[in-house]
Amino acid sequence: MSFKDQVVLITGGCSGIGRAAAFKFAQEGAKVFLADLSEKAGDELVEELEKTGTEAAFARIDVSDAEDVERMIAECIQRFDGIHVLVNSAGILGPRARTERYPVEEFKKVLEVNVIGLFNCMQAVLPHFLSKKSGNIVNLASVAGLNAFAGHIGYSASKHAVVGMTRSAAVEYAKHGIRINAVCPSFTLTPMLESAMVNDDTNYLDALQNAIPMKRFGKPEEIADAIVYAASSASSFMTGHTLVLDGGLMTT
Repeated sequence: MSFKDQVVLITGGCSGIGRAAAFKFAQEGAKVFLADLSEKAGDELVEELEKTGTEAAFARIDVSDAEDVERMIAECIQRFDGIHVLVNSAGILGPRARTERYPVEEFKKVLEVNVIGLFNCMQAVLPHFLSKKSGNIVNLASVAGLNAFAGHIGYSASKHAVVGMTRSAAVEYAKHGIRINAVCPSFTLTPMLESAMVNDDTNYLDALQNAIPMKRFGKPEEIADAIVYAASSASSFMTGHTLVLDGGLMTT
């Protein structure tokens, strides 16, 4: 699954699954453009990647801001003379609360980042892909976009939207040589999972882990492997697909 001479743009690329994906693509020979909110984390990750011989760059981007996203696409194309793969990994969890208590402003915020942000990124990169008659988008969804996720109505709504957007766009652009797929992990060992804990309630995380038939959380590297596969020639006849990595959770 070589990505030699290919350019991979990863939003939310400086932590969790996005960070793991950056290293996986780098191992496969890709040039990596990272987009995130933390300049410090971005600069440090670029330095780490460059030490491995990878060409890498970073831009501070708020994906919910369409102008920011347009600038990101332009900077990546200028820096690396094109984009081959877009990985939409930027996202937030939002608070854990029952629906009647869920703050409406937090609900809007989750949708702004997870839905509008992903829409902005796809819309901005597609003209470039159309001009080349090729391109690959991998959206980070979740099993929360395929099933119920009690206590997180904002996140669940956003990830259901990501699945729907992935499928709709995939059908629109399949004949143009552009593939669009989603990766749907269950609970994975990332800062986002840790943020789900309320008042140091470790019992909540224990309950999540015990719900998984494998009795463990996923690792960011495992999800990153699936992202790389979805973007690679090994999955060349796959588009509009939701690739589930859940330790058996969806089968129970």
